[in-house]
Amino acid sequence: MSVRLRALIGAVCVAVLGALLPATAAHAAGRSVQGGRLDWGIKSSFQSYVTGPIAKGSYSLTGGAATVGAGQFRFHSATGTYDGDTGAFSAAFSGGVHFVGHKEADGGYQLDLTISRPTVRVSGGSGTLYADISSKAKGTGAVTTSSQVPFASLSLGGIDMKGGGSTVQLNSLPATLTSQGARSFAGYYTAGTALDPVSLSADVLPAATTPKATATPTPEATKSAQKKETSGAIANGAVDWGVRRTFREYVTGDIAKGEWTLSSGAQDGGALFRFPRGEGTYGKSDRSLEAEFAGAVRFTGEQGLDLALSGVRVTVEDARGTLYADVAGAGLDGEKVALVTFTAKDLTPRDGLVELTEAPTKLTARGAKAFGGMYQAGTVMDPLSFAVALTEDATLPALPDLGSSATGSASPSASAKAAETETDTTGTDTTEAAASTSGGAPVLPIGLAAGFLLLAGAVYAFVLRGRRARRAAAVPDED
Repeated sequence: MSVRLRALIGAVCVAVLGALLPATAAHAAGRSVQGGRLDWGIKSSFQSYVTGPIAKGSYSLTGGAATVGAGQFRFHSATGTYDGDTGAFSAAFSGGVHFVGHKEADGGYQLDLTISRPTVRVSGGSGTLYADISSKAKGTGAVTTSSQVPFASLSLGGIDMKGGGSTVQLNSLPATLTSQGARSFAGYYTAGTALDPVSLSADVLPAATTPKATATPTPEATKSAQKKETSGAIANGAVDWGVRRTFREYVTGDIAKGEWTLSSGAQDGGALFRFPRGEGTYGKSDRSLEAEFAGAVRFTGEQGLDLALSGVRVTVEDARGTLYADVAGAGLDGEKVALVTFTAKDLTPRDGLVELTEAPTKLTARGAKAFGGMYQAGTVMDPLSFAVALTEDATLPALPDLGSSATGSASPSASAKAAETETDTTGTDTTEAAASTSGGAPVLPIGLAAGFLLLAGAVYAFVLRGRRARRAAAVPDED
């Protein structure tokens, strides 16, 4: 091959590879994971045992965890990192499940287990699920609390985690109890026991860019940006309440076969509804509160189900709280009803916020009528949380973040389908898996590789024609 031909083809190679390298470099650093959910039933037979005729127990959800489907718990608000080059993935999810059973004479329980903050880590083709565990040992009753126990091994089944999309999704990963998990499971199961499969979806943020330099604020600007108290008036606020978990399950279950719809700014946080834009007053001297919130939720279904709650109002006086709502349905159309009561002992402002987190609630007599007699007065309803801002710059707690979609999609492909991606209905790219490697050399995307070969072939043909022409004219070729 002549010097000229080699130089020209070499220049083409440099140009093509130069166009490819910036795209490759975009995935060189780990990207942040924010928003998503993990669905896991832990172990369905354990759930049945806890709630069955032997243990006669129950479970409750904490930290915004929800139930989805039959025996599935949903943990929310993923945070972590994902490296598309290596496939390394780590995401921690919020929420927990508290199991109790075998009630004792003193009101305690022989079985008392809490599993919370599940974290999935994948590296080098293997995965592990970690969790915070608080358990009472079977037999001795000794209580042990441990943080991020390697609870279960996850089988990836040849899934290639490499890629560069905007979502990581893993469906129905087989899970096996580890030896550490068996010890923290209070001795109910041995290491190697199959647990329920794990599914997750997590949003991956774009690669971080270098922030632009900002000017140092002047003392005058700093002073004007200081917190401005609202003199007792509430600047903003939100109430988070799921009504009742079993009621939501009844609405969407096989009997009512219904649904709920949100309007007027209400938001769905998975295990709760958020009623935003709080307005009202807070009493600094007596820690009292009176606030109205926007938003409405309507439950509809078969068996005559049609119940709407709106105009939510919260009052607190002498540490006793009440949540009111305008009720449409159950013969109470348009009536403001005191639905539930709760205790609010400490409403001391902190960082410009007055907060109450997961306060137990009980149904009132009028509230029982609002639910058509489905529950009796005094029934425990879902815990209630609220936050009201007393300063203009105070930030309300975030709602549970379920990611870009409320439902899962196809799991990552095996290595045989490593180059496939799909686009979901929201228009975002879902990484099922990315290009694999062979012998340490990157595999070019098919379109770009084909284009490169065509371009190189065209250059070679062009130079070859030139050589033939020169030979015909008896011009010596340059070697």
